[in-house]
Amino acid sequence: MNFELHIAKRLIRGEERKKNISGPIVTIAITGIALGLAVMIMSVSIVTGFKRDIRNKVIGFGSHIQIINFDSNISYEAAPVNKNLPVIPEIRQIPEVRHIQAFATKAGIIRTREDIQGVVLKGIDGNFDWSFFEQNMVEGSKININDTLISNEAVISHSIASLLRLNAGDDFAMYFVQEPPRVRRFTVSGIYETGLEELDKLFVLSDIKHIQRLNDWDENQVSGIEILLHDFDNLDRVSLQIDDMAGHIFTEDLSRLRVVSIKDKYPQFFDWLELLDMNVWVILSLMVIVAGFNMVSGLLILILERTSMIGILKAIGLENARLRKIFLYQSAFLIAKGLFWGNLIGIGIALIQHYTGFIKLDQASYFIATVPVNLKLSHLLMLNAGTMIITIAMLILPSYIIGRISPEKTIRFD
Repeated sequence: MNFELHIAKRLIRGEERKKNISGPIVTIAITGIALGLAVMIMSVSIVTGFKRDIRNKVIGFGSHIQIINFDSNISYEAAPVNKNLPVIPEIRQIPEVRHIQAFATKAGIIRTREDIQGVVLKGIDGNFDWSFFEQNMVEGSKININDTLISNEAVISHSIASLLRLNAGDDFAMYFVQEPPRVRRFTVSGIYETGLEELDKLFVLSDIKHIQRLNDWDENQVSGIEILLHDFDNLDRVSLQIDDMAGHIFTEDLSRLRVVSIKDKYPQFFDWLELLDMNVWVILSLMVIVAGFNMVSGLLILILERTSMIGILKAIGLENARLRKIFLYQSAFLIAKGLFWGNLIGIGIALIQHYTGFIKLDQASYFIATVPVNLKLSHLLMLNAGTMIITIAMLILPSYIIGRISPEKTIRFD
């Protein structure tokens, strides 16, 4: 039998402490731990959920990885590559790769009778993964693209539709500044809204054959190849792997290929998201410190309240180290109780928010309409284990006060 654990259990089960001063103080300590853990769970789940949602929106516009011509610049007037690169079958064999698709981009100007707006026409083919845009479609439907006939349909954003006063089914003209200048007419097939105003105002989706004809490309020439992954966490490793495969290949005009990850393409978004991690660490640190000091206060009161018991146990030969274990075990039980209620509160609020979305956000400022939550078992386990370990570690030093308690004085006083 573990003697220290047995005594600690007896102390926990005892009703006597509820009549003494330690009762409300220990209750406050438990409440502090519970509220601290609940705040930590909400903080981690909201920040990781926010990062996930924003990241997925950016990826929806540009995929995880792109293979483009090394000479391509940021003007969206890309030098072409062959969509049937010999390295494509090898890339498909990478387990982390979910989908591969071709794309082309070309800057243009949409003009209606009363308004004008500069945009980027993104050409896609029948192999395009529509899952992201279908989730964000607010009106109409996607483009019907086949390999033979060219489609004059286009999907625009809600921002562009509002600026130009267009609805699904309306026609508009798009002008391209080149020699000679050219114009194409499109019909609005669908309208999407992602909340990322910077990108929503930019992209219009259409049949890739329009851009190929405008640039005098053949059917195999495209601006680049987009690669979608199963998991964003594998981005850096897979990007390097694909760069090793494709980075040494030369195109027909003897230019090299370049592999660009979504982090390289839109660094402003990912740098901003990385700053959110600092906020989380500050919150976690403050909550753990507050919980730790609450338990330190509770432990000192428990020790002072049990001075006579400590004196008796010392008198019968129990060492200070074993006495400290008794109170550390007791503290661990109290911390576990606080963690239980903290999990119940934190997970409960997170689940309610996830299924109801009752906490709203200003989409113009935060890019999403409701507070997102991302509950992961690994995060919960780390928060609980970290809180327990750090709090117990903070109690070790105060527990050494037991060594200063004299048996003869406590027993005589009693």
